[in-house]
Amino acid sequence: MKLGFIGAGNMANAIIKGALSSGTAAPEDISVYDIDSAKTEACARSCGVGACASVQELIACSDAVLLAVKPFNLKPLLAGIGSELKQKDPLIISILAGTDINYIRSLLGFDAAIVRVMPNINATVGEAMSAYCPGERVTEAQEAYVQALCSSFGRAIKLSENYFPAFGVISGCSPAFVYMFIDELARSGVKIGLNKKQALEIVIQSVIGSARMIEESGEHPYELVDRVCSPGGTTIEGVTALREYGFDTAIDKAVSSAYEKDFKLKK
Repeated sequence: MKLGFIGAGNMANAIIKGALSSGTAAPEDISVYDIDSAKTEACARSCGVGACASVQELIACSDAVLLAVKPFNLKPLLAGIGSELKQKDPLIISILAGTDINYIRSLLGFDAAIVRVMPNINATVGEAMSAYCPGERVTEAQEAYVQALCSSFGRAIKLSENYFPAFGVISGCSPAFVYMFIDELARSGVKIGLNKKQALEIVIQSVIGSARMIEESGEHPYELVDRVCSPGGTTIEGVTALREYGFDTAIDKAVSSAYEKDFKLKK
């Protein structure tokens, strides 16, 4: 399948590199266009893919078009290319935040085959968690292609669009929460004598290993907490302090606040 990217920002670059490195797509199968021609050329040069001089040229050579523009740019973009898209009728893949399938369809003015995808920032290192939701006109082959594309830069699950706001918080916002936890833990390491570089290295590997332990053991996280906590030991002392000072409440509040904000932004 020939895949065209409208937009050549960081996420587009991450997806292209994932698709190429996994073999999901070959360089000759991918084209890119950005309104900023310097971005188009930089992406094409960096990834070894085709550069298009216009969005119309990109549509003409694509079986699937991936929208990687800012949400506020979508309406004017589709107003200018709606007729070309209707005539070519490619699969349309959208990674736009807060932009549902029905809204995209309404802007297009025809019943397009649309898949909504929500990746997160970790796509840039090939470790994204993405959700995708196919519209009614999407074929099984097109859905399988999108699933493979999303899996090329991390992991992917099929999810009803109703759950995208919740997914956006748990997957889209949580990297920031995890980054904060890692930094705070490393800073505490500095407080007790380590230098920051040493502390970060230790904490990063501990977080990676802990996540893998949950995944591969199949055990509930708190079963693993109990395994680490020896009676009267240092770990249970720290765990008790975390709970005393509101660790669990702070996490719950962060998720709830982000979730509520998502709905406020759509009003």
